[in-house]
Amino acid sequence: MATSASFQKIGVVGYGHLGQYLVERILKDGAALGLTLAFVWNRNFDKLKGLVPDELILGDLSSFAERRCDVIVEVCHPQIVKEFGLHFLSKSHLMVGSPSALSDPALNQKLRQVAQQYGRTLYVPSGALWGGQDIQRLNDSGALKALFIRMSKHPSCFRLTGDVLSDWTEEEGRRVLFRGSVAELCPLAPNNVNTMAAAAVAAGTLGFTGVQGEIVSDTALSEYHVVEVEVTGPGGFSVHTVRRNPAKLGAVTGSATYNSFWNSLLVCKGHGGRVYLC
Repeated sequence: MATSASFQKIGVVGYGHLGQYLVERILKDGAALGLTLAFVWNRNFDKLKGLVPDELILGDLSSFAERRCDVIVEVCHPQIVKEFGLHFLSKSHLMVGSPSALSDPALNQKLRQVAQQYGRTLYVPSGALWGGQDIQRLNDSGALKALFIRMSKHPSCFRLTGDVLSDWTEEEGRRVLFRGSVAELCPLAPNNVNTMAAAAVAAGTLGFTGVQGEIVSDTALSEYHVVEVEVTGPGGFSVHTVRRNPAKLGAVTGSATYNSFWNSLLVCKGHGGRVYLC
């Protein structure tokens, strides 16, 4: 077990299903792994009462620096990254669970600059992305030519802006909702395409405008989400993966992704002033 002086202090921003899972894991298993919970913040303050110890509840997010965190974990909404991301990174490492926020090129650039300025790491968790490190290595070697990702889910699992999917029926089967660049897709489905956003970070030379994505509503997918990744390299090289992630009806996040986030958090020990896929 780590000594008290070596404990890594974690702040969790957001207490939805994923935030709740991470908080419970830190409280249960953190001590043996050198982690301690510094604070939990949620937009709905009342949701935390009785579930999180009072001394760990942060009422005003703008006062987060008083808790002196080593790592802040955002698992709330891209808007939080836009409003607080720069400030978070000036004080601690940041694991951004809503990397769709990085589709904003100005914010993306500013976050990278602040990370470098303060020597903090902007961590992007792989989430449901399979083979992210392989994509990144191919990208870094200059061999990545194209990247396409398709995410298929039951319509109840999508949280889209506008009324794109307001008229779905259980009998309709499969419907392609959008196909195009991940940069265009992120504002349409900010809570559903973080896997694609992580891929766009891994594929830095293509970026959000170069990586192509497709979201598909399929009423047959009542038990899992499907993520397909197609990677193209030089000379006819290609890789096609299909990941089936068990998920309940209405679930934005598949069950296997929770443990993936936990494992990503364990990586966040500081990797210098840069963006790091974990």
